[in-house]
Amino acid sequence: MAEVRIEGNESFEKALRKFKVQCKREGILKEFKERQYFTKPSQKRREKAKKKKRR
Repeated sequence: MAEVRIEGNESFEKALRKFKVQCKREGILKEFKERQYFTKPSQKRREKAKKKKRR
């Protein structure tokens, strides 16, 4: 769970930037986008194999 505490006279914009970086690091948005729609298990396997092949 991403959490940012504003210390002293830190601006809101700076705290928001810190929050966005934390969310990106934890993969919150990525997980949200993955869970937004149901993906069949066979489709997940195909995508995983496709990613592995690209590397």
